[in-house]
Amino acid sequence: MLVDEHIETAQKFLDDADREYDAGDVLQASEKLWGAASHAVIAEMKRRGIRAQSHRAMVQAVDQFADEFDEPEIVAGFYAARLFHQNFYNGFMTDDEFEFDRPRVQRFVTRMLELTDYADN
Repeated sequence: MLVDEHIETAQKFLDDADREYDAGDVLQASEKLWGAASHAVIAEMKRRGIRAQSHRAMVQAVDQFADEFDEPEIVAGFYAARLFHQNFYNGFMTDDEFEFDRPRVQRFVTRMLELTDYADN
């Protein structure tokens, strides 16, 4: 996939997460939130020429982006997204946890896409 395709997929997954959540499917909403976050990270990695070959590579890239932009919330947003990925498989999150972390992931994805779009312009 190209950078633009990862961006489009991240945006689509954010919308899908809202629809799934509104329909009461918390597990699918969880996985879509994770998908949006991971595609947003991969878009920026690809833009920079960083190989997105593993989960570890994404974690390291997110740490790098947070340091580079002096935005620790980038790391917090990605770690919240990782909880949603785990929740998809294990269904451990309470409604309150879901509601608490959902906006954090949405902000993370939006910020990552801003950084990627800003760099391309």
